[in-house]
Amino acid sequence: MFFLYKIFGIIFLIFSPLFIIKRIIYGKEDSKRFFEKFSYYKGSYKQDSVWFHGASVGEIMSILPIIKKFENDKSIKKILLTSTTVSSASIIEKKKLKKTTHVYFPFDVNFICNNFLKNWKPKIAVFVDSEIWPNMFEKLETNGIPIILINGRITKKSFENWKRFPTFAKKIFSKITLALPQNHESKIYLKKLGVNKLKYIGNLKYFREKEKRSRSDLKQYFKNRRIFCAASTHYNEEKLIGKLHLDLKKKYQNLITILIPRHINRSNSISNELKELDLNVIRRSSGKKPNHNCDIYIVDTYGEMSKFLKFSKITFVGGSLVNHGGQNPLEAVSLGNYIIHGKKVGNFKEIYEKLKKLSIATEVENINDMKQIFSNKYNYKKSKRILKKIENMGEEIFRKNILEIKNYLR
Repeated sequence: MFFLYKIFGIIFLIFSPLFIIKRIIYGKEDSKRFFEKFSYYKGSYKQDSVWFHGASVGEIMSILPIIKKFENDKSIKKILLTSTTVSSASIIEKKKLKKTTHVYFPFDVNFICNNFLKNWKPKIAVFVDSEIWPNMFEKLETNGIPIILINGRITKKSFENWKRFPTFAKKIFSKITLALPQNHESKIYLKKLGVNKLKYIGNLKYFREKEKRSRSDLKQYFKNRRIFCAASTHYNEEKLIGKLHLDLKKKYQNLITILIPRHINRSNSISNELKELDLNVIRRSSGKKPNHNCDIYIVDTYGEMSKFLKFSKITFVGGSLVNHGGQNPLEAVSLGNYIIHGKKVGNFKEIYEKLKKLSIATEVENINDMKQIFSNKYNYKKSKRILKKIENMGEEIFRKNILEIKNYLR
């Protein structure tokens, strides 16, 4: 199977120019930096770096606190950070990190991975979430570079796919030096797939950096409005949110719904769909402010979710009314929101069960359920005790992740 995977990689490489051109046209590829995915780079290489890899925005946001911690560590001179998406690269650029160099993750083809490691020579490779790359893992092992999987996640679906090729799976997963799974289910799956050393620490997304207090120009636009937030929504959920808004507005005339879609490239079609319901829709990317007539304010910009979750008390977390497996609610929780979610949260089951025990989340099936919860919980006051408990848990998980990574840098 590994041989076939390598052959597939070469076939992909032959047709990759067509693939890249298409992605550039649709704004999904950086026209000035796409060659980095072939392991060609401008400028000098920062060798002997601590290398972190996260696929896209969510993974990068989860490890930025670790990278910032390492930026302030005098014993760590260089950090290499890779990702695969244009949106993640944009966020990293805005952070203006001093020790950290960002490049795009290379295509998982044998000689390209070889060139990447030959150029950068990292001391350690830290992968985030479910980033498993067979050729890269093989080359890392060959070069004696430890592979750490932090906040590791394997869903039931992913596990079943890997189990179809047990020999191949064991060959790849056994190369992981240490896995720190984010939940007990992933720990079981990683063990069965061949990881030898595992430590359950907890979900890194429980940790949230303490933000510097700053005045927001947005506050004035929401201060006299009742706010409902729908975060990380997926296709077919936005229309339901629009219908919910219309129902709630009969009772709460000053209502505004802040809609934060999971994939912001869909914002134009979402806007059109909601306008068909005779809703007044404003997109953040338009530069227009949410005026008093605005029904739905679509946040279609990267890395700004927390700015808007601060204004709400109740948030519906998407991917849970459709067959997606849910989305992570911890960012909304840490900002004091009561959580509404659908039944389909299999990918984050452990987190939602914990939130239910803390009485800060409710499962719903339809618009009527959501309307009822909004009415019952609108005056919800965040519990400082619960938030402190979550904060302490996050800080402990963060501290242990740092220690585990540094153990391999000695």
